[in-house]
Parts: sequence; C-alpha cells; structure tokens
Amino acid sequence: MIRILPRALPRLLAVLAAVLVAVPIAPAAADPALTWSVQPANQQGPDGRRWIELTLDPGQTVTEHLAVRNFSDNTFDFSLKAADGYLTDKGRFNMLPSNRASADGGTWIQVQEKVTVGAKETKVVPFTITVPEGTSPGDHPAGIAATVTSTGGTVAVESRVGFRVMMRATGTVRAAVAINDLTATYQQSWNPFSAGTIRVRYTATSDGNVAMTGTGRVTIAELFGLASHDTEAEVEELFPGGSREVDARIGGVWALGPLSTTVNVTPAIRDGGPAAILPSSATVTVWTVPWPQLALVAILGALFLAFRTITRRRRQRLADLLARARDEGRAEATLVGQDPDK
Repeated sequence: MIRILPRALPRLLAVLAAVLVAVPIAPAAADPALTWSVQPANQQGPDGRRWIELTLDPGQTVTEHLAVRNFSDNTFDFSLKAADGYLTDKGRFNMLPSNRASADGGTWIQVQEKVTVGAKETKVVPFTITVPEGTSPGDHPAGIAATVTSTGGTVAVESRVGFRVMMRATGTVRAAVAINDLTATYQQSWNPFSAGTIRVRYTATSDGNVAMTGTGRVTIAELFGLASHDTEAEVEELFPGGSREVDARIGGVWALGPLSTTVNVTPAIRDGGPAAILPSSATVTVWTVPWPQLALVAILGALFLAFRTITRRRRQRLADLLARARDEGRAEATLVGQDPDK
C-alpha cells in the first residue's frame, strides 16, 4: 500500500479537481422568509393611503412619513432610497434603480439611509420633501422604497418594496397629447361574403406637464364618407414626456377603395382639477381593393361564359341534327317518287 499510494495520488487529485470544476458554487441568496411592506403613514402608523400626492409651491418643504413592516421572524436592516418615478411599457409604476442617478422629483426627497425593524414590528420613518426654487409647474413623479440587497459572488440583487410620491409644482397645468406614427392596415377576409378588419396603431405621447389618461376614438370613413365605423381606443396613464403604443381594431369594413382613418384623443387628468386640456387628432388613408369579391365576379363571369358557350354548342348541334334529318327525309321522299314500282 505504501508503494501504491504515491502512484495513485496524482490520479486522485485530478479526479477531485474535475469534480470541483464541474460542480458550480451557488451564490448566497436573501432569506426566503423575509417579507415586508412599505406604506404612506402619519406619525402613528399606516394611514390608508396607497401613495402620496402633494401640490407644493417652489421653495416649500413638507414632512411626510412612511411605515416599514417586517413580517418575518428575524430582525432586518433595510436601506431607504428615493428616486425618480416612471411608468413601464405595461403601465406599471417603477422607480430608477440604484445605479442610475435621479434628476427630478427623486432628488427632492430626503430620508435616513437605513432603518432596523424587529420581527413582526412596524417602524414609522419621517422624510422631507423640498421643492427647488424655479421648479417648472406640473407633475414630478418619484418613488420611495425600503430595500434589501443580497450578494452572492460578484452578483448583487436588490429587492425593494415602496410606493409612488406624486408631487405637483404649482403653476399652469396643461394636459396635452400628441399622436405619432399613425398607421392603418386593412386585413382582408378571403371570404367574399365577409367584411375585413382595419388595424390602427399609433404612439400617444404626453406633451403636457401632468400625468394624464386619454379618451380616444378611431373612426373609419368608407365610400367617401357615406358610411363609417368607429370604436374607442383608450390611452392609459402617461407621465409628462412618456409615450405608449395604442392598438385598435375595427371589424365589418368592406374594401371599397380609399378608407380614411381618423384618431381623436382627448386627455384628462386624474384628479379632475383645473387644467388646460389640449385634444389631438390625426388622419391616415389606406387604399383597398376588394380582391375576394373581384375574384368571385371573375369566377361567376367565367362560369356564365362557359355555360353560354356550352348552351350555344348544344343548340347548334341540335339544329345541325334537325337539319340533317330534314335533308335525309327530303332525299328519301325524292327517291320514293322516282321509283317506277311505286
């Protein structure tokens, strides 16, 4: 055994090295039992608000509160962060990640960096909002959250829970929407007895200074305005400068030449307060050809011509047979009249 071990040792080390390379090292994960919530609050605790909405003058400072509730069985340290808010492509509110610097409402919020919350405990934390002098009127959305960062190897994962802080600087409030990249596509039905569908797509962009929604209507004019179809195309919430793709479909439209598609959008603000409302409208025309109906007419025309040709040939053949029979009958009568035995 003493002689065999030195020879087997290199092979054993090679096998162990291969095993270590083949088996990945799992990164450390955050405690799966950790759950928490963050809500607007007053000094006593959560006050029932879903988020905070404030109308403030430039230069004004106010104090608000948030409540961090730890549902787990252990004490945890939470980092408190504020950042500019935005809406995702799906219309959900979010705030800039920690690796992106805020430039608007997120810089107005000052809050302590950390808070320690015991098991099953709720802690109320004050924070201040200061509106800079010379701030432009309108909405300046932000978010505030309690975060936990888990690190495994070279990867850090930040988990956060928070709410939006909607801050409106006083001044002239304007809700406006622009309609861009309007397209209309006619989708033909190859059933000649079924109408087609118009698909309308456009980009709605908030040109105002407040968060807005939009009441949209799409109208299709046929036969140079003698017939029309319409449908609603609502624009979901947009923050100032934000945009969203809108897609609408209108069925029951026949391909009868030019189809004029008009989109009208009237913006509205959530709180219904006084504001300058600036609607927008855009029109695009798509030319359509009733190919299925033309194909049906061509097929019917071909069948009619074929039927007419066949009928003519049959009539001509019958006329030829009758003429031949008459000629044969005359010939037989002539032969009978010339026979001396008759």
